This record gives sequence, structure tokens and C-alpha cells, in this order.
Amino acid sequence: MLDTDVRQALADARLYLVCGRLPLPRLRAALDGGVDLVQLRIKHVGDAELIDVARGYARLCAQRGVPLILNDRPDLVTRAGTDGVHLGQDDATVAGARRLVGEHRIVGLSTHSPAQIDAAGEQEVDYIGVGPVHTTPTKPGRPAVGCELVRYASLHARTPFFAIGGLDVERAEEVLRAGATRIAVVRAITEADDPRSAAHALRDVIERAADRVSG
Repeated sequence: MLDTDVRQALADARLYLVCGRLPLPRLRAALDGGVDLVQLRIKHVGDAELIDVARGYARLCAQRGVPLILNDRPDLVTRAGTDGVHLGQDDATVAGARRLVGEHRIVGLSTHSPAQIDAAGEQEVDYIGVGPVHTTPTKPGRPAVGCELVRYASLHARTPFFAIGGLDVERAEEVLRAGATRIAVVRAITEADDPRSAAHALRDVIERAADRVSG
């Protein structure tokens, strides 16, 4: 995607899917349901395999105008043809990642505390993840931060933020009431029988919350 298209797509994004190796028809269904940002997170595979999967994802996401973010590997972003990278607090530094991916790609960062949210505002970060709101098997050992951190981010974050961590339709309501306008999910879509319907239901919750605020 072009730089301006990526920036606008990120600004407009409300439903972020973080996933491993999904069959492309299931990813396509999630995009049809309203997912507008995707992160590919695959651990413990070789670089060639990761690049191959990412390129397939990138082609599909590009057709829909949806940015594709690669987890934890800024060194592979260019070769994989993705639109940016997402970092954890213990991954590569934001400055180092920015040097690798360039100014025109996205750099996202996970945050788990008020101090980390504040620090992200001083770095070249395009968005942050705030969580995990609830404990989740996708982040074993990581304590839940609850909605209080979401409320803090809604007041103090200097970049767009996505609430993440154990969210489904019911729990999405909680974080939206706490001030989030964007959410990220994993299992709510990847483990759904119908990814399109699951994404559509989540998107509907987000848009209804936005209507309440604007109304």
C-alpha cells in the first residue's frame, strides 16, 4: 500500500485481528466481516516460511486496502511485503525498528502500564496496544490490566490505541464504555465457526458505541 493509504487506513481502523496461520478463506471472511487491520503473529518458524505466509496475507490484505502488520520481526518487513511491525516491550527497540522499516511503514507497540503508555508518546510509534484487559492463553503469564488502564489510555495516550486481551462481543462493550474506540482480538475471530459473522458482530458493537458518543 502507498504511504498515504497506509496512514489513512490506520487512522480509520477500528477492528484489529491478530492471528497466526489462518487459511486464506478464513482471513478473507474476517475481512469481509469488517476487520480493517491485521497482524500476523507466528512464532518458532524459519524466516523463509514466515516470509512465504506473510506474502500470501499481504496480497489478500492489499486487495482490500487493509494494512498487514508483522509481529516482532522488523528485519523481515521489507522482504515480506508487509505494512509495518508490532513490537512487545521486550522485543527490538522502537528506534531500531523504525530504522529498519523506514518512515513510511507502521510501528506499533504493546503497553501494559501507565508508564509504558506515557513512554510510547515520546517514541516514533504509530499506535499502541493496551492490555491484556483480561487474562488470555495467547499471553500466558501476563497479568490482566483491566479496564482501568483502558481509561488511562483514553485520557493520556498520544497515539491511537487498541484495547486487547480476552475480548469478545460482551467484553468489548466494557472497554468501549471505558473510553476505547478501537479493539484488537484473537480468538473471538480465529476460533469462531464463522469468522465473517464474528467480525461483523464485533464491528457492530464498536459502531454502536461510536454512535452513542457522537449522539
